[in-house]
Amino acid sequence: MINPHRFSIGPAAAEIAMLQWGESGKPPALLVHGTGFVADVWDEVARELASTYTVYALDRRGHGASHKPGVYQFLDYAEDVCRVVDAIGLRDVYGIGHSAGATDLLLAAKLLPGRFTRLFVMEPTIMDPRAARAGGLDEESLSRVEGTLRRRAEFDSADAVFERYRTAPAFADWTVTSLRAYVRHGFVPLENGRVRLCCTPETEAAILRPIYEAMAQVYVGDARGNPFGLLAEIDCPVRVTTAAKSGPIYWEMARRAVALIPQVSTMVFEDAGHCVAQEAPTAVVEAVREFAK
Repeated sequence: MINPHRFSIGPAAAEIAMLQWGESGKPPALLVHGTGFVADVWDEVARELASTYTVYALDRRGHGASHKPGVYQFLDYAEDVCRVVDAIGLRDVYGIGHSAGATDLLLAAKLLPGRFTRLFVMEPTIMDPRAARAGGLDEESLSRVEGTLRRRAEFDSADAVFERYRTAPAFADWTVTSLRAYVRHGFVPLENGRVRLCCTPETEAAILRPIYEAMAQVYVGDARGNPFGLLAEIDCPVRVTTAAKSGPIYWEMARRAVALIPQVSTMVFEDAGHCVAQEAPTAVVEAVREFAK
């Protein structure tokens, strides 16, 4: 089993950590993970796709070994994807993304017209700007974001993390390989032998706030405005997928995506939850290949 090649792009202050599976020279596939995770959680999917594609994945800002600038708007993430595509010189990219990482790819496809050949997006984080609501987050959503700050950040060892997460509902259906990849690369070892989350609770709370605002249809953005109207101008085919065992908000956001994107089709993963690529990697590989036909 060949391990992925690790490299990074950009200066130290704005570094994006990258993985590459397979030899250069094949059509490129770019994989973008969801909130809280790292590029390595794609390992099982990437190894299978590497027979056909040169597969790349990145640690999104705030995650893993990438920079943590404290600024986490949707356009920031999309611009990071554009930086990756430009830095490596990718063309005719097959973009494959999950959750907020899927949103990164959708917006990047509009910012870099003609560079993506197709997008396979699993339960993207989407608001419909045509149905935006005034006001900020309600108390329930705010408490969920702030609840992230109480997440445990340090553990005695990587093994202790694995044992704790193995029984946690969010990870219960993950493959052992995917969970071990997350534990190994989503935590940084400390001098005392303990390990700490790379995406700290404070960072994750900052990342989650815009996401919850999009879910609630109250996202405004920054001086650049609300970017979600850009989805109506994506110039490549897009497949939006949902998972039968995830939740209503993910299905609702998928419906919003379908209503906005021009060349769109849909599919459902019947026996999986929100983290389908880590629960059913073989099914994801089959679906990705089918869409490429």
